[in-house]
Amino acid sequence: MTASTHWLATASAQSVLERGGNAFDASVAAAFVLHVVEPHLNGPGGDLVALFHESGAAAPTVLMGQGPAPAGATIEHFRGEGLDLVSGAGGLAAAVPGAVDAWLLLLRDHGTWELADVLDYAIGYARDGHPLVAGAAATIAKVAQLFRDDWTSSADLWLVDGEAPLAGDVVRNPAYAAVLDGLVHASCTVRDDGPVGRAARIDAARREWRNGIVAHEASAFLATPHRHSDGALHAGVITPEDFAAFDAGYEPALTREFRGRTIAKAGAWTQGPALLQTLALLEPLDDDLLDPSQEAGAHTILEAQKLALADRDAWFGDADVDVEALLSEVYLAARRALIGPTASDEYRPGELPGRAAFHPPLRTSYEVPVAGTGEPTVSDSGETRGDTCHLDVIDRWGNVVSATPSGGWLQSSPTIPALGFCLGTRLQMTWLEPGHPSSLVPGRRPRTTLTPTLVLREGVPEFAIGSPGGDQQDQWQLLALLRIIVGGYSPQQAIDAPALHTTSMPKSFWPRTWTPAGAVVEDRLGETVIEGLVRRGHVVTRAGAWTLGRVSAVGRDADRSVLWAAANPRGMQGYAAGR
Repeated sequence: MTASTHWLATASAQSVLERGGNAFDASVAAAFVLHVVEPHLNGPGGDLVALFHESGAAAPTVLMGQGPAPAGATIEHFRGEGLDLVSGAGGLAAAVPGAVDAWLLLLRDHGTWELADVLDYAIGYARDGHPLVAGAAATIAKVAQLFRDDWTSSADLWLVDGEAPLAGDVVRNPAYAAVLDGLVHASCTVRDDGPVGRAARIDAARREWRNGIVAHEASAFLATPHRHSDGALHAGVITPEDFAAFDAGYEPALTREFRGRTIAKAGAWTQGPALLQTLALLEPLDDDLLDPSQEAGAHTILEAQKLALADRDAWFGDADVDVEALLSEVYLAARRALIGPTASDEYRPGELPGRAAFHPPLRTSYEVPVAGTGEPTVSDSGETRGDTCHLDVIDRWGNVVSATPSGGWLQSSPTIPALGFCLGTRLQMTWLEPGHPSSLVPGRRPRTTLTPTLVLREGVPEFAIGSPGGDQQDQWQLLALLRIIVGGYSPQQAIDAPALHTTSMPKSFWPRTWTPAGAVVEDRLGETVIEGLVRRGHVVTRAGAWTLGRVSAVGRDADRSVLWAAANPRGMQGYAAGR
């Protein structure tokens, strides 16, 4: 069974499963298709976080595809460029791309197919074309003037006679098809048969990605100053040596029990532990306080999320983070006591012994509307918030993958002509204040928003779930988890149900603004609940009826005999398939 944010990726993954491939083969095939068909939500120049559980394994594993800051990305250099925040668009904000190496690593170690067969789907769509989805067409239209005036290499790829293409137009990317062909060609230089030869072939492709045309063309092209989201011209600092030094890898998942399930997340270099903390804050409360469809429940959930996200911004990063202390019962009890009957408009991180909590700059003004869907929210300067995609796959053998690839959006920075894609802007999630776990430091990973989830029962995977949406990813997943585990909803009912989220925290994306006591709600939540939230002091933004959330999921039923999949109907783009 497969679910993802695009039907062609879902179809590709399902094709792999039906042709005998496993969940890892299918996930990698779908991921490279997503690079082609959702270029506004992810790309090969971006990053990846995934959780997977191999059949028979003792525990889930994190696939780490988040590249670090380049060696030249120092606070001093950025300050010297006149910046007080890392830009939201432009090559100076590029972390080392991690997604491609991570997918190839997963395929090598856990898949069964040859690289050429896995990449055949993506190469076909890139070379022969695919219909452009409405979200991508809207994104291109929004930044068309930027492309025409400044990022002319992006105009050459994405505009037709100087104009944005329309939804449904067939678009092609022969340069990226050639890059993928190059990886396949590199893999074919290894002639040994059998599993050892297969692994060596994939490693040859990984070396080509890290040391070949991609590293050299990207570094050389971005070294020319170009327009960034602050309006100024900056050159990138990434080098071929930065590409060559990165290796994707595996990490143990963080887990916590919640109402008879084990919830697995990635570490504190992601926002994942904040979901574990939110669930822990809510677990001992009455069920009606865990129901987002009731006023008291919606309020309590929003307040718990504010506390967990404040701890995220105070403590998380690619450093020594005391997650155990943040999830301890004593600490949680003190935090839970702060949830009152009215909405807080304060930034309230907790206190840890012997450490000082980071208090980020709190900015409230910004010209782009806060309300959104987790799909493209793009300014004329190319600045983007919350663009991501997601895929979940489970196979007949019990292997399961939940993956959230992102970054390298077509609007991130100028297209590298020889490659057909651009690099990402993940460094915008770092701070230019030193001494914090999320400070910009060469070789350190930015604290990413990418946060897939695995749910286990009695040590066996029950379902995989995830969502695009930047800071909203775990907030929307939380609603689905509560409705499934506590409310007894089916997965599709939980995904379809009205959504809400808080904006009362510094955003992870440039320019890092917040809305004190802010809450964004779908109108379907109902007037009684919405008016109740307003009375409690929440600054409510109504986002429309079907606008919030991009959750998808796959799983196995209680007796483990039937597989299922569920996808988000919002935006008419997600898809679930299986047989």
